[in-house]
Amino acid sequence: MKRFFSIAAVAILAAMAFVPQVSIACTGITLHSADGACVLARTIEWGGSDLNSQYVIVPRGYVQQSYTPEGVNGMEFTALYGYVGFAVEQKEFVAEGLNEAGLSAGLFYFPAYGKYKEYDTLRRAVSIADLQLVPMILGCCKNVDEVIEKVAGVDVVATDPRASTVHWRFADTSGRQIVLEIIDGRARFYENKLGVLTNSPSFEWHLTNLNNYVNLYAGGAEAWNMGAARLAAFGAGSGMLGLPGDVTPPSRFVRAAFYQVSAPVPRQALDAVLQAFQIMNNFDIPVGVEFKDGKVPADIPSATQWTSVTDLTNNIIYYRTMYNSAIRSIDLKRIDFSRTKYKAVPMDEIRQQPIIAIKIK
Repeated sequence: MKRFFSIAAVAILAAMAFVPQVSIACTGITLHSADGACVLARTIEWGGSDLNSQYVIVPRGYVQQSYTPEGVNGMEFTALYGYVGFAVEQKEFVAEGLNEAGLSAGLFYFPAYGKYKEYDTLRRAVSIADLQLVPMILGCCKNVDEVIEKVAGVDVVATDPRASTVHWRFADTSGRQIVLEIIDGRARFYENKLGVLTNSPSFEWHLTNLNNYVNLYAGGAEAWNMGAARLAAFGAGSGMLGLPGDVTPPSRFVRAAFYQVSAPVPRQALDAVLQAFQIMNNFDIPVGVEFKDGKVPADIPSATQWTSVTDLTNNIIYYRTMYNSAIRSIDLKRIDFSRTKYKAVPMDEIRQQPIIAIKIK
């Protein structure tokens, strides 16, 4: 039964690579508060079906084994650190998470540009599925340096060669953040000092592309005379005229970068968390915009299935979903990872946005 559901889940994820009209979109930003806190936020999108997302609580000592193209016979890994993760399709596929040492890890889709090593059955003991790299890293590493060292000793492989590749974001309590991309079978790490990440093309390409928007700035454009015509802004924000508004990864990267850097510095961590959720509102993708002729394949309220915010400094991870916009939090400091049991719980027990009726007296 377990094997059956694994194949089904992988088939769904593989299908993502072959439905170009459906958005495989993720947008990530980073905020810092005046009291020194570092906060990461991200969305995850898929308009083709409900990803059946869950949060998982993983104790120290929990043992997992990786999937490979042959089955569940890849690398075995044991959690040295307890962690909380947000999984898609099945509990082993953690897309975003935070461990008790303050290490954050997340995957972002990276179609058409990444290429992993070919799977070698003789190296299955050091082979880790791309969709399980996040939980392996969260369980085994406490900082970015250890992530780099750990990745050097494994083969990241696809469980299905048809599926989209991914790239990853890792950050630790020092505020250091890196991006991992595997291109032509070789791991490439980039220092992400900007703190923004979306999808394809490569991270370096996105940084270069920002130069196309050198004219943008926060605030309003000054009025000026074009010959006999007096030109003046119609309203606030005219300094960002030309900011791309579509949902492609390059456009989202540009918008995320400018919204992030123009945001006021919040006083403390919780202010940064709430500000991050507000900024991420701009990256919600309505489910209908991806499909021609109104042919929407899934009965879901949004292509943005959930948004998470991670407070690295205080070791708290927050989320809200397409079914419930209320912000929920899991404080890792309140979990005894030496005693707790493994848990996998749906992000939404009730898949309906709650509405509070105001009683008029």
